[in-house]
Amino acid sequence: MISPGYLLARLLAAVPVLIGITLVVFLAIRLIPGDPALIFAGDRATQEDIERLHRQLGLDRSLALQYGIFVTRLGRGDLGQSIRTGRPVALEIRDRFGRSLELALAAIAITVVIGVPAGIVAAVRRGTCWDRASLLLSLAGVIAPAFVLGVLLQLLFAVRLGLLPTAGTGTPWHLLLPALTLGAFPIANVARLTRANMLDVLGEDYVRTARAKGLAERAVVWRHALRNALIPTVTVVGLQFGYMLGGAVLVEVVFAWPGLGRYVIQSIATRDYPAVQGVVLVIAAGYVLINVLVDLAYALLDPRVRHVA
Repeated sequence: MISPGYLLARLLAAVPVLIGITLVVFLAIRLIPGDPALIFAGDRATQEDIERLHRQLGLDRSLALQYGIFVTRLGRGDLGQSIRTGRPVALEIRDRFGRSLELALAAIAITVVIGVPAGIVAAVRRGTCWDRASLLLSLAGVIAPAFVLGVLLQLLFAVRLGLLPTAGTGTPWHLLLPALTLGAFPIANVARLTRANMLDVLGEDYVRTARAKGLAERAVVWRHALRNALIPTVTVVGLQFGYMLGGAVLVEVVFAWPGLGRYVIQSIATRDYPAVQGVVLVIAAGYVLINVLVDLAYALLDPRVRHVA
């Protein structure tokens, strides 16, 4: 079991991070060039119309007062109203968050299913063609940009072979190409890290002792070595999931996936302050939560960290 003190310490450590995120997001959004009131009102708007929109949006107040109002509303779960659509930002995010989460979960599942076994096989069969194939897979995943890989996968599997849909949603087949594109870079990282960790663990004394006792190689690898080798991998997988949740912008654009990524791009283009703030805050808060969960998973795998921080 995880120590309650350790759990409380991890939760308390996340509080100042979240406060800092609200301040950074608030200031960064207002550094984006352009006047949202002018964009919203249109080119034919009069100066009176623009000033009226400034008052409605609260842009005529000082930054300190705007931030105070922003934090107060945030405490009530109010992320403001979208300038572009006129709907509450919380509802806009709710309608799209499920799609981004679906894509991230599918991508992380592909990452684990491909990356971890590839790393294990490469370590167990070090120096063989399996090891070289794993290295080639890792290099390909690191080198290829997401938008380039996405277009190539569309051309191959959708246009030329006609096996999968090009873009959009509706069936599990629509999810396959964007999830594979999003998971390509994490697959490479997980495979390389798993290989390195397995090589280190397979050289430990307790592994040699298990082999000396006559245990089958399969039992040595899966029962004794894998658990300790996966401890750093769990951390990386958790961080990669946070990256997938917030970094799928290009993938969502390429595959016309109706998630938060496309929504935030549209909001940035129209200087929709409340929408951009809301999306970034939700993604950042999710990333912090994932880090806490990763720490807890680490503690479950390694009893040495089950203490009060």
